[in-house]
Amino acid sequence: MRFNLNGGILIALALFMMCWLGGCATSPADSSGQTASASPGAQIAADIANSEDPTAGLPTLAGQATVEMVVNGASITISLDGDRAPVTAGNFLDLVNRGVYDGLSFHRVVREPQPFVVQGGDPQSNDPQIPPQRLGTGSFIDPVTNAPRYIPLEIRPESAEQPLYNQTFEAAAIAEAPALPHYRGAVAMARSQAVDSASSQFYIALTDLPFLDGSYAVFGFVKDGMAVVDEIQQGDVIEFARVVDGLENLQTSN
Repeated sequence: MRFNLNGGILIALALFMMCWLGGCATSPADSSGQTASASPGAQIAADIANSEDPTAGLPTLAGQATVEMVVNGASITISLDGDRAPVTAGNFLDLVNRGVYDGLSFHRVVREPQPFVVQGGDPQSNDPQIPPQRLGTGSFIDPVTNAPRYIPLEIRPESAEQPLYNQTFEAAAIAEAPALPHYRGAVAMARSQAVDSASSQFYIALTDLPFLDGSYAVFGFVKDGMAVVDEIQQGDVIEFARVVDGLENLQTSN
């Protein structure tokens, strides 16, 4: 069912969805009492901003790759675009290759009052001891450093040869569209309010979401299996994810 909403309601809905996706101040606090949405990304944002190369030490994808994700016994094929989002796509491909997503759940699904996203990839979601309200606060822990691995916000303007890092389009005063927009089936990284706080959590757009363009990093699209995505319910588990092709294009520092 589609809702015909007036402009004011659409703006309010867009602001709410961006707040929800980005993790606002109402997100559950961690054990230190800090809001889980802000604390981890704030330090990494400062570290990345002070780095001459925001991509240093991170896996990158030089070219294209394909990933298969199986949910409820059905396959979802995702095309990753390393030409336009090398770090974001490379991070996701690396996590798939490590088996990080196997057994994790989709902890947030929003379809009402309008279709929005299905979101998963929190490493905490396969731990029954983690309260449901904490899901959405977890990050991938790099076994080499024993610390969370975050990636910079990476969005390439349509006319640019290189991505913009560490800034939203609004902050950088960029008025054009991104090379990878939030069309239905777009796969993008979830993050907190800190722009450089994406780690392992991703979402799939259930409809065109232009109000997210320039603020969140799309790195691929569902090539086949969008009907499977449309049926995902909160709590559904990723049985496994695997690299179909393009692994040879993954470049890692480890």
